[in-house]
Amino acid sequence: MDRAPPRGAPRDAVGQRWLAVFAFQAVLSAAASVIHLATSPRRRHPSLGVPSALLLALHPFLSCAATGLLALAFLISASPHPRPPPVPLRALAAFLLAAAGALCVAAAASLVPEDAGWAAVAGLGFRGAVLGAVFAAHYFGRGRWLLQFPVVQRPLFYGLKMGLLPSMKRALKVSLQAFCLSFVLIFVLPRKFRIGGSVGSQIITQIGIFMVTTGVSFCWEISHHFVQVVHTRRCSFTPPQSTAAAETNPTDYILETLELSDPRSLMQYLAFQDLCAVSECNIEPWRRGAFFEESGETYKRIVTACLKPLEDFTSKIAEALEGFSSDKPELLSQQSKLYGAFSDSQICSWCARTLATLTARSRREDRYGVAQLTGCNAAVMSTLLSALVAVEACLGKKTNPQPVHSLGPASIRWGNFSTARKGNVTAIASTQRGGLHTKAYLMADVFRTSIYQIVSAFLDDMRANAKSSSLEKNWISEGRKPIFGSPAVLVQKLSLFTEYHAV
Repeated sequence: MDRAPPRGAPRDAVGQRWLAVFAFQAVLSAAASVIHLATSPRRRHPSLGVPSALLLALHPFLSCAATGLLALAFLISASPHPRPPPVPLRALAAFLLAAAGALCVAAAASLVPEDAGWAAVAGLGFRGAVLGAVFAAHYFGRGRWLLQFPVVQRPLFYGLKMGLLPSMKRALKVSLQAFCLSFVLIFVLPRKFRIGGSVGSQIITQIGIFMVTTGVSFCWEISHHFVQVVHTRRCSFTPPQSTAAAETNPTDYILETLELSDPRSLMQYLAFQDLCAVSECNIEPWRRGAFFEESGETYKRIVTACLKPLEDFTSKIAEALEGFSSDKPELLSQQSKLYGAFSDSQICSWCARTLATLTARSRREDRYGVAQLTGCNAAVMSTLLSALVAVEACLGKKTNPQPVHSLGPASIRWGNFSTARKGNVTAIASTQRGGLHTKAYLMADVFRTSIYQIVSAFLDDMRANAKSSSLEKNWISEGRKPIFGSPAVLVQKLSLFTEYHAV
């Protein structure tokens, strides 16, 4: 459970977003019920012993109950962290989805023939449960429980509109699979659970059932897309500008959220996302200006909060590459550790971009020189270089100091993902078909771009330091061994960046 940020902070942001999800699903359910009531046939069902009007009126209530089950399934399973939910939670969510499907399809009881009884309605519920099970298989099998943050933040309406066509395609695919599977499985049940009647009547009923399952699947897909859009929108961790808190402590909310929230929780993801947006964009320059306050304590806390995920990331890679072996049992263990390291790539990317942007902007916006005086610039550069060297080691690049004449893009020899270890080159024990290969290249690109951003801002100073042999003193943390690599490797790497030869 998250430890709450201070009173008045957007600590209820996640809860408010889930309330928005519940409201959206309720509106969607009400719209679906109206359409169903307007298009359903008015048949008498004497075997059910229920008036046709009452049978139709049951649809909104059952749909509302199914909406609650669906929202609860999303609530207990959706997460921004790539680690899958525990097996008990996945089993509970799958059960809730199956129950929601049973209620939604059974609510269309007016579709059954006039001479059908309650067993036929139960058969409809069974087919709805199959729909929920198929949806759950896609939901967990394809990792759709993961909240994926978009590269570009779009308005809410535009974000929803972009998901309409993909949701239709997925809904048609899921409903077709569920319809075919349930049509086969229904023959396992006793005959009374099947829908009888003439051939023509059965064909019409089956078409109606397929339309109902497609509509239910589409509503679920839209609801899932709404969950993705709502929960990945930026949340501003700041007091209103007109309040006293905005004048005295404008950074307390975001700092205490970063420091006190549960690691890898949605609240922490939103805080890092907001910090990155404030650092990179000019939408709230007054907040970024507060980072460089005179005491330097705020800037130091921000840098510390962003350095921690990067240091953990580099430490995990160093641990996985230590004592690299091609033996199969150890190889699988090392691969597992590397996958665990790269699972935090989203937060590490935000942290690297935040540190690079703040360090580069400090040259013009830091009136008190706190970034340099607190030693944060050297700590940031050392951590980014160490992380880059670690990722490049995973990709098979040499990490030991090279002779000066051998430096440059033409001398690079990249390892082809294999289980070999030649000299000082260690390659990830994987194939290019795995997701680890792509994540490693993406993270290397993020770190490389971040370092170049800092180098571009301080290029003249760095080149002057390189000539006077003081580059290590000013830009590499003194008295602190890098997590991965040696100080000589980091200095040589930084020299490549100052000459724009780092690739």
